[in-house]
Amino acid sequence: MAKLSVGKPVEFKFFAPQAKKVSIAGSFNEWDINSYKAKKDTKGNWSTKVSLKPGKYEYKFIVDGTWVNDPRCTALITNNLGSQNCLVEVK
Repeated sequence: MAKLSVGKPVEFKFFAPQAKKVSIAGSFNEWDINSYKAKKDTKGNWSTKVSLKPGKYEYKFIVDGTWVNDPRCTALITNNLGSQNCLVEVK
């Protein structure tokens, strides 16, 4: 019997103390804004973990309905909408 390949948990964090709702979408979930909702701590940091297999993934945060790049992201890639997406690599 083949062993199932399990992804590596990757934590995404975003600081937005005034935000009411934060989620993350990317190439790992077909840009579905509802599948990964972040939780807010008492200091205004939002976070969620996504299990990802090795590879490169584009992503953005959705903060109260607005698509926003991760300010901690150091790698950006131009998308087909004329803006940029963040890029994360899982090894």
